[in-house]
Parts: sequence; C-alpha cells; structure tokens
Amino acid sequence: MDKQNAQMNAPHAGTNMPAGYPPQYPPAAFQQGPSGHPGYLGPQAAYPGTQAGYAGPQPGYSVPPPGYSGGGPVGFPVQHQPVYNQPGGPAVVPWMPAPPPPSNCPPGLEYLSQIDQILIHQQIELLEVLTSFETNNKYEIKNSLGQRIYFAAEDTDCCTRNCLGTSRPFTLRILDNMGQEVITLERPLRCASCCCPCCLQEIEIHAPPGVPVGYVIQNWHPCLPKFTVQNERREDVLKIVGPCLVCSCCADIDFEIKSLDEENVVGRISKQWTGLVREAFTDADNFGIQFPLDLDVKMKAVMLGACFLIDYMFFERSGNREQSASVW
Repeated sequence: MDKQNAQMNAPHAGTNMPAGYPPQYPPAAFQQGPSGHPGYLGPQAAYPGTQAGYAGPQPGYSVPPPGYSGGGPVGFPVQHQPVYNQPGGPAVVPWMPAPPPPSNCPPGLEYLSQIDQILIHQQIELLEVLTSFETNNKYEIKNSLGQRIYFAAEDTDCCTRNCLGTSRPFTLRILDNMGQEVITLERPLRCASCCCPCCLQEIEIHAPPGVPVGYVIQNWHPCLPKFTVQNERREDVLKIVGPCLVCSCCADIDFEIKSLDEENVVGRISKQWTGLVREAFTDADNFGIQFPLDLDVKMKAVMLGACFLIDYMFFERSGNREQSASVW
C-alpha cells in the first residue's frame, strides 16, 4: 500500500505538475498502451482520430507559409485537405472526389461523367436582401449526394448589374475544387421580350475557357418558353420546353429536356420551391438538373448553361420584381 501511494504521489514524467496532481494530458506511454492495460486512459473525448483514407503528408512536402489559404474559391476547402467539423460550428460541405477522366473529355468535366443529376444552390446575398442593390450571383453546384462539384460566380460590373437588371449580359465563371476555371458561360445582351423574335436570348458555353462546347438558343413561341441546345458546331442536339405559366407557387417548375422532335423527354431542369420566406424576400433560387447518365459531358456542361439562362430570364429579380412577369 505504501508503495502504491508513493507511485501516486510521484511527479509524472514529462509534466510540470506537482506530485499528487493528475496530469491533464497523459504521457505517450499511456496513450500507446493497448485498451484495458493498467494505466491506459483511452482516447480523449471528441478526438476525431485519423481520417479514413488520409495517408498523411508525402515525403518532401513543404509546410505552406502563414496565411496560405490553398486553392479553390475563397472560403471553400480544397478537396484534398482533411476537413474537421468544429463542435457547434457550421457543417463543411465536402468536395466530390475527382473520377478518372474519360477519353476526349475536356479538363475539369470529368466530374460530370459519372452523374445524372446536378443540384444548384444560389447563395443568399445579405446586401441584396437589405437594400435591393444587385450584386454578383454566386452558386454552389453539387451532385445528388450533396458533394460540391463546382463553384460558380458571376463576373459583371456594378453599372451593368443595376442598370440592365435581369436582362444584363454576363460572364459566369465555374471553378473546380482547386480554384481553376473549367467552364465559362457568356450571355450577350439580347431582347428580353418574346414579342421581338429577331433578337432572342442565348448563352455560349466554353470548356475550358476559350473553347466553345455548345450553345443554348431561345426559340420564338407565342405561348411557351422554348430553347434549342446546340453542340460546338452549331448543330441542334436537344430541345428544352417550359410551362406556359412560369409561376413559382408552393411547387417546383419543370423545364423538360426533349429530343429534337419533342416526342421523348430525356431530362428536366427544375426550379425548386424553397419556402415562402425565401421566395418572398430573396432571389436565391435552387435548381435541379436531370439528364441521361451516358449523355456527352460537353452536353452536360451545356445543360448547366441552360439552367443559368433560365434562372436569369424567369426567376431573377430586379428592383423587387420578378423577371417572369415581363416575359410570359
């Protein structure tokens, strides 16, 4: 008994604690012992442990300088960084692991090769909500598992945004998990009314930037919003047909993706209902895109462009008014 008391009152190795005071952190010998061994305290509570599949730093890996934020958009983690959710903090959305690129796939589009559904979530801009001052739109693009595929950001000057409103021409840059621009969307200035069939809306899709992969052209129709999807050679590939009444009221709005003869529906672009408060006070919209799994990755990228064109034409707001009221 005296021997045990002496051991308890002896100072702990590797600590500055006085004798008889339990150490805050056990020494390495206690940490490395097997579970159940006398003196083994087990892992600390809330310790995340080693992440599955994380191999640790590679040989020769240099430590980044202070303040280095890594690649990717500001505020978004890089895919290859291990991410730990802090207790009580916001959950971090993981990036989708990059699949092996198929043959003849433009760089950055390999993420689209293995998915048949895309979710697009527009970020809420507090300045727009409080002042109706139009800011650059930003979007998260995810797969059906909620993993982030891309981040999209509008690149338009202040005067164009606030003078031309939802009819404005824009450049939308889509970035991958390393912050590299893999898709560029270009919308020229066009007429915003179906009553003028000579200068209707269109959008051009580049992947990578500077290399056109497709176009989305609005077709004139007295009752329905219609679009033609074209490849890089300006050849018609698919059609997109929307409803006669583009009104979001407690339900999703579907724009069907059809074959050229409009006999078969092969997918859809859906504007999702986000709730009464968000619909009433913001223009931050959520969209879902469904297409065949074996659709060419270039056409999947063109579907992204079609979705953003539809958003600006029918669901963006300018001065607290929805554009859809002035189009159809």
